[in-house]
Parts: sequence; structure tokens; C-alpha cells
Amino acid sequence: MTDIEDQVAGLVLAAGGGRRLGGRPKALLEHRGHPLVEHAVDVLRAAGCARVHVVLGARAEEVRARAALDGCVLVDNPEWEQGMGSSLRAGLGSLAETATRAALISLVDQPGIGAAAMGRVRAGYQDETSLVSAAYAGVRGHPVLLGAAHWAGIAATATGDRGARAYLREHEAELALVECGDVARPYDIDTEADLVHLE
Repeated sequence: MTDIEDQVAGLVLAAGGGRRLGGRPKALLEHRGHPLVEHAVDVLRAAGCARVHVVLGARAEEVRARAALDGCVLVDNPEWEQGMGSSLRAGLGSLAETATRAALISLVDQPGIGAAAMGRVRAGYQDETSLVSAAYAGVRGHPVLLGAAHWAGIAATATGDRGARAYLREHEAELALVECGDVARPYDIDTEADLVHLE
């Protein structure tokens, strides 16, 4: 496979239960007339990811029923209540069975990060050893691109809500930062107050 579109897959982490949102799963929050999980998939596809895997957890059956996720690989994370780390492990595990060489990670609760930022980080891909992260005024943020050579190490350290943070800190020298502050707003939809960001 030489086509970069086949080598970089999108991975949406959409399993969270929205504990601070009264138990409403973030995947189903409405944004621009569609569930957030649909928006996240559309952004990854617009950024050039032909293959998209979506990790589901809280009310997964309802998400499957209400969201249009045609063409996506849906990955169930039965351990979603343990935090984002478990979803990252599940998602990378599902990609390990494919020919994908890198995963572009999207968090379902960050709709202010659009295709422009996703595309910039994706463009940093060189091979399976790539580690690329968006930066905002020089501070590392999302999205991140994780080359397949790093997946086992990331899975071993992804616990609780930390995801790849510990691994990226340990491998800072290998991490390429791509400034995205001019094209994205990296807020999270975590609490009722954050719902003002949804359109």
C-alpha cells in the first residue's frame, strides 16, 4: 500500500457516558443538527481518512440506532466506564488487525477541531514511527497521530482518562508539533456550561 489514504485511519473515541452532563452520552449530543459522533466522523473523512473506526461504550445500541455511521467500523468498549484509556486501547486494537500504519485520533467532545486542524496533523505522517500532535500556542493538544510502531507502548500506558498522554510525554523528542491555534478551538464538551459551544 502506497496510498496515504489507506495508511492513515481515523479513530473516534466516542464511548463516554457524559457523567457531568447528567449521564447523556456525548456521542449523541446534537451539533448542527446531527449527533456529535456523526460530526466527528465527517471531519475525519473531510481530512482524508477513508477508513474510520468509532469506539462506542455508553448506550452503544442507542448510538448505533440514532447515528448515521455507514461505512465506519464500530468497536464496542465494554470497559468504557474505566475512562478514555480503555477506549484508546480498544480502538488501536481494532486497527492492529488492518494494514493501517497510523491512527489519527478524534475525541467526540471536541467539535471545535475541524478538518483543517485534522488535515494538518495528518499531513505530518511519514511512516509507522510517526508521532504528531496539534499544538495551541505551542502547547500540545488534540488531535494526535499515532504511528503503528507506538501502539503497543501506548496501549500499555493508556489507563484511566489519560489516553496517550504519558507515552507522548516519554517520547517528546520524537513528537512533531503542528500549530493549529489559527484554525481550531480545542474546547471540550464536559459540563452543562460547555453546551453553549454546540450549534
